[in-house]
Amino acid sequence: MTANEIIRNLNLLPHPEGGYYKETYRSAETHRKPGGDERNISTAIYFLLENGDKSHFHRIKSDEMWFFHQGEPLEIVSIQNGGLVSVTLGNDLARGEVPQAMVPANTWFGSRVKSGKGYALVSCTVSPGFDFNDFQMADREELIMEFSGLVAIISEFTI
Repeated sequence: MTANEIIRNLNLLPHPEGGYYKETYRSAETHRKPGGDERNISTAIYFLLENGDKSHFHRIKSDEMWFFHQGEPLEIVSIQNGGLVSVTLGNDLARGEVPQAMVPANTWFGSRVKSGKGYALVSCTVSPGFDFNDFQMADREELIMEFSGLVAIISEFTI
C-alpha cells in the first residue's frame, strides 16, 4: 500500500506536530494526577509520517510508547539529560532497530522517516492518556537558549 492509501483506509487526519494520526483507543477508566486534571488511564493512536515529513519537537506530560508496524524505519530523536538521544523503530534487530520504544514524560522529542523516503506507520500509547492540554510544541529560540549545543537538530525539528 502507499502512504495515501493507508491514510485513506485508516481515516488518518493531519496532526499539529506533523504527520497523520487517528485515535484508536481511549480507556473509559480515568485517573486524577495529584494537583492535576482528570485523565483517561490510557490512549492509543495510529501515526504515519512520509518522506521528509517530521513530527516536530514537542512534549507531553505522560510517558509515550511507540510501536512499529510497517514501512521504513522511523527515527525518534529526543533531548534527554542535555544531550541528543536517537532510537530507530523498525524490524531489523541486527541493525539496531527496535520494534518499540518509550519516550519519558516531559521530554522534548520528534521523529522522521530515517531515510527521508517512503513512509512509517506506527502506533503510540500514552499513559496517563493523551490530552491536548498536556501537549506543548517547542519554541525554537527558547529551546536553543536552553540547549545551545543542539542548534542544528533543534533548527531541523522546529518550525
